Amino acid sequence: MSDILCIYYSRTGHTKTTMTQIAETLGAEMVEIRDGVERSGVKGWLRCGLDAMSRTVPPVSPFETEKPLEQYRLVVLGTPVWAGRCSCVMRSFLKKYGKKIPAAAYVILRGSEDKNEEVYEQMDLYTPCGHCAAVSLRSGSVGYAFWQEEFLRQVREFLAK
Repeated sequence: MSDILCIYYSRTGHTKTTMTQIAETLGAEMVEIRDGVERSGVKGWLRCGLDAMSRTVPPVSPFETEKPLEQYRLVVLGTPVWAGRCSCVMRSFLKKYGKKIPAAAYVILRGSEDKNEEVYEQMDLYTPCGHCAAVSLRSGSVGYAFWQEEFLRQVREFLAK
């Protein structure tokens, strides 16, 4: 049983791919969260942007972890960036469970060149512990592998304490 949990939301699969790589590297448990809202295609993409801008908080579908959130040494949270904000699905998760997370690290996946690092602060609003590591990745960008490895270095440094 791992003491690291990678929990994520992925609409298109980019966040899932990245979180799978990170979870495998860290030997972490991996869990996907959902909200039961249809978000595929152009209509889904528009809905995501509107939900993010209006700060919608849809209920998160039930999910299972091997142990309670507060018993993990580190919870790595993965989310796409929607309209400059974390996905409403991740916001919903954090709003409900963020206070239970003892230590957090953030992985955000973006489609633009803007790093959207303000998303870290948005997520910190729901996690009293703040974050010990964070990375903003753009799938297919030149620096993707470098920044992913830098994130893993930060996580390993935290875990070594």
